[in-house]
Amino acid sequence: MDNGRRRGLRAVAAMAAGCAVLAGCGIPSEASSVASVPPPVAPPPPVASTLPAPTPSPTTPAPTIGARATVTTTPKKLSKGWRVTVYYTAVESFHDGPRKRVKGCLVSGCQEPEQDLGSYPESFVKAVQTEGAGRITSGPHAGKYLAWSRRVGHFWLDDIARDAVNKPLRPWVTAAADRTVLERGSRFVIAECGTGHAGRPIPAEVCERFRQAYWEVVDVFAPGYGGEHHADVYIGEETGPDFTRSPFYTTLDGAVLGLY
Repeated sequence: MDNGRRRGLRAVAAMAAGCAVLAGCGIPSEASSVASVPPPVAPPPPVASTLPAPTPSPTTPAPTIGARATVTTTPKKLSKGWRVTVYYTAVESFHDGPRKRVKGCLVSGCQEPEQDLGSYPESFVKAVQTEGAGRITSGPHAGKYLAWSRRVGHFWLDDIARDAVNKPLRPWVTAAADRTVLERGSRFVIAECGTGHAGRPIPAEVCERFRQAYWEVVDVFAPGYGGEHHADVYIGEETGPDFTRSPFYTTLDGAVLGLY
């Protein structure tokens, strides 16, 4: 996703770090109980009340932010052989361990990114560099987001976790893809989940959650992370420690997309 994420400065940021220039590509988890780990959802962004609601297309239903979306129209085309990865927003309180001091900009776009942004658990900082943004829960900047962009090359503080067009990332709606494959504004559903890591089956509850979402391509990949059949989908904030072991932090190989 260009950051992220993967973003004014997030297209500057847009999927800022790994895959979607916000980028977090899902790493398959081995040991998680689907029943014990709820699907990730994000709280309303701090400035959501000041942002206009997305305008639905006259031919497609408007997505439901942070909840399952109901699709009432039939995809125009089914496209096979996709690799679908996921990205998320890190949350500081779910990380511990040694702390790392971070320097950057107190706002996006400063000319000298050498201001003290505080110190945070090293694993949180690493997650931000991979996923593009993380919500700060301690210290003077609690409530703000630590953002990172591979393109910009430094950290900054933000009020929301942004997509490539400077709007809040929408859980189970926002997606990223290579613009030469799915241009911005394209919409799709995951018709079939394919398989997980090493050909393992995707748990039925997890697949159903992905299948019920209605995705819109807003973010773009950082150079080198996209591809002809690769989409990255945003699943919200971390819901607990070791989030990358959640069954929802996964990769769908050989998925079938329904394109609108």
